[in-house]
Amino acid sequence: MKLNISYQKGKVLQALRYHFISMREIKIMIILVNVFALFAAVMFSMKLISPLPFLMSSVLWISMMVAFWIWLPALIYRKSKTFHDQFEVIIEEQHFFIETSGAKKSWAWREFNRYYETPGFFHLYFDAKSFFLIPKDAFKTQEELDLAREIFRNNIRKP
Repeated sequence: MKLNISYQKGKVLQALRYHFISMREIKIMIILVNVFALFAAVMFSMKLISPLPFLMSSVLWISMMVAFWIWLPALIYRKSKTFHDQFEVIIEEQHFFIETSGAKKSWAWREFNRYYETPGFFHLYFDAKSFFLIPKDAFKTQEELDLAREIFRNNIRKP
């Protein structure tokens, strides 16, 4: 199946947010900062600490959310040429192809480490940080979308 790929900035930014939030290290960091913020809030409400630790935990939490929700996705989007190009993707039973105006590259499915599906995209991972986004709106029909999902499920491990 052949897909014409072009990206919309808002949808790509949302997909990058899913990418960052799905990373184990970031999940652990978010949990730890939230626990620290809640602990500081409880201690502050019981008047066991001054307002400074509570304020610091709040600033840390807000900074982290801004970094992972706004700053990092925007930075990745701006620096990546892929999100600004248009190209063709061919999904076959054994291979994945990308065709641009000047080049063609293919990968066997075994070269992909994992994949996962979000509301707007399929995320195909080569390793923990290198991935390719396939927008679901590039599929012409629901049958094509289901066929791609089946190919991914049969050939790439899902986390």
